[in-house]
Amino acid sequence: MNSRWLYGIGIAAAGIFSLFFIVKLDFRNAVLGMTALFALTNSARAKQFRGQGMVREARWMQGLSVLFSVAFAVILLLRLI
Repeated sequence: MNSRWLYGIGIAAAGIFSLFFIVKLDFRNAVLGMTALFALTNSARAKQFRGQGMVREARWMQGLSVLFSVAFAVILLLRLI
């Protein structure tokens, strides 16, 4: 399967997950979904920038993606404890 499709499905799933929990007023799970959404979108943008030859911007987006991935792991760990 194409990686663009996988990114799209992941972004859509994280967005729907976040929106669902925002409507239910469960903000702990909504924040978890939003951090996953930010990590996926920044990773997709980094890949797109790298493909366009914008190396500095790609590194910046990849760094943000790593930051949000770490934040996702920490939030998930705190939710499980």
